[in-house]
Amino acid sequence: DVQLVESGGGSVQPGGSLRHACEVSGFPIDRNCVGWFRQATGKEREWIASIYRPGGNTFADDSVKGRFTISQDNTENLVYLQMRSPKSEDDAVYYCAAGFCPLSTSLQVRSWDQGTQVTVS
Repeated sequence: DVQLVESGGGSVQPGGSLRHACEVSGFPIDRNCVGWFRQATGKEREWIASIYRPGGNTFADDSVKGRFTISQDNTENLVYLQMRSPKSEDDAVYYCAAGFCPLSTSLQVRSWDQGTQVTVS
């Protein structure tokens, strides 16, 4: 079974930085993407960024390009989301997800983690 364990959420000040980590297990590295989605209160869950694990190619939504970076450490089976200069509109529950590339819609997700709140204030 795919297991995703996320860490690193919490509070961050506008203009600060925060890093999430997602430990991935039970999902072959050679044919998958791992990414991040978020859901703000009263809004639908939306895709933020994903990474093609075999080659490290990354994809990101325009709303976070230049501010958020997705990366990976394959030796530790970890995928990171680095948030820089967060804004109030980044306030949401963030979810790590694994599934079929490019993993830019919920339909492509095979497994979700439990989600973690990020509060920008």
